[in-house]
Amino acid sequence: MVSIAVDLANVPGTEAALGWAGSHTLVADRPAGKAGGMGLGFNGGQLLALAIGGCFANDLRYVAHAKGIALGRIAVGVTLDLDGEPLIVTGARMTVTCETIDGSDPRPVIEAAKADSTVSNSVIRGFPVSIEST
Repeated sequence: MVSIAVDLANVPGTEAALGWAGSHTLVADRPAGKAGGMGLGFNGGQLLALAIGGCFANDLRYVAHAKGIALGRIAVGVTLDLDGEPLIVTGARMTVTCETIDGSDPRPVIEAAKADSTVSNSVIRGFPVSIEST
C-alpha cells in the first residue's frame, strides 16, 4: 500500500492555514468576511475541485507518455454541485480538452486517463474518513 501525507498549520496573524507536502505549499482560507476568512487562499470545495482536475490533468500526461503520444494543449474544468445542511458535494462535472501534437484523436488518451484517475475514481467509489483528536 502507498500513502500520501500532507500537513496544515495556522498562518500567524490570520485565520488561514498553510498546507504543505514536501517542498510544495498552498493556503486554505475562507472568503473575505466569512468566519474570519481573509480570502488568502482556496476554500475546501475549491481544493477538492482542484484535486479532481489536477489529478486528471496529470493522468492525461501519464497515459500519453506511456502510449508514446505527445500532447499539446490540455484544459480541464471542474464544477462541483453542493446541497444540503451541512453543505456537501452532490456531484462533480469535468470538461476536458486535449490535443495531440500529431493531430490524432485524443479520445483514447482521455478514456485511459478516466480509467486510471486516482482522485476521481476514489471519489466515485467513496472512502472512509476518520477524524482523531490528538
